[in-house]
Amino acid sequence: MKTYTISELAREFEVTPRALRFYEDKGLLSPTRDGLNRVYSGSDRARLRLILQGKSVGFSLSDIREMLDLYKLEGHRAQLKLAVKKSREQIRNLEKQQKDIE
Repeated sequence: MKTYTISELAREFEVTPRALRFYEDKGLLSPTRDGLNRVYSGSDRARLRLILQGKSVGFSLSDIREMLDLYKLEGHRAQLKLAVKKSREQIRNLEKQQKDIE
C-alpha cells in the first residue's frame, strides 16, 4: 500500500503542511505516525482531495465532515446522495448571493 509524507501531499495538492495539520486537528484526516513523522494512506489522500473540492465550492468543514463520515457509516451511495443535496443547496445560496450583489 502506497503511503505519503506530509511534504508529498502538500506539494501535490498545493497546500501548506500547516493546512494538513489543521485538517488532522479537525478530525478530517487521520495519518498514522512513524516516530514524529505523519504517514498518510491512500484513503487520507482521497479524503484530502474531497476536502479541497468541497472547500472550492464553498462547503463548510462541518458539511465536508458530514459527507466524509457518511461514507464510513452508509457507503458511497449515501455519500453521493448527500453531496448532491448539499451541492443543490449551495447553488441556491450562491444564486441568492449573486442576486443580492446585482
